[in-house]
Order: sequence, then C-alpha cells, then structure tokens
Amino acid sequence: MPWIYLLLAGVFEIGFALGLKYSDGFSKPWPTVATIISAGISLYLLTQALRTIPVGTGYAIWTGIGALGVAILGIFLFGDSASAPRLACIGLIVAGVIGLKLVSG
Repeated sequence: MPWIYLLLAGVFEIGFALGLKYSDGFSKPWPTVATIISAGISLYLLTQALRTIPVGTGYAIWTGIGALGVAILGIFLFGDSASAPRLACIGLIVAGVIGLKLVSG
C-alpha cells in the first residue's frame, strides 16, 4: 500500500505543478484552489508512504514522478520542446525512478 500512496502522491504532485501554471501566479481563483488542494493531497499521501518507504527513496521517487509527468504534459499541453536530448534526459528520470523502486523492494 505505501507504494500506491507514493504513486498517487506523485500524480497529485503533477497536478500541483501544472496548477501553478494555470493559476497564473495565484491570480485565478479556481486554479489556485485546485493547486492548493492538489499540493495538500500530495503531501498527505507522501507522508503516508514515508511511514514505510525510506525517506530518501520516497522523496526521490515522488519528485521523479512529478518531474516526469510535468515534462511529458508540458510537451503536449504547452508545446515544450520534445528534442532528442530532452527526451533522453526524461528517460534517465524514468530509469532512476524504476531503479530506486527495484533496489528498495
């Protein structure tokens, strides 16, 4: 169950980061509210996951899921670069997250 909490925390981390963009510097009320709620849920789920998962592993995976998700969605939603070097770096994040999961059991 802690790994499910961690995965969901990462998904809400993606929502939080994207919400920062959509809230336009917290000037738009509804995106701001959604951003704050997403951040709260993400942090709550992260704390639940870290009851069992080592903090270094959990935090690295949480930020990796967030970075990966935001990078991919940035390509599709905001036209961010999808150059080969950028995609290769995204691939390194994926490899790191998978590697941490494998060595953490």
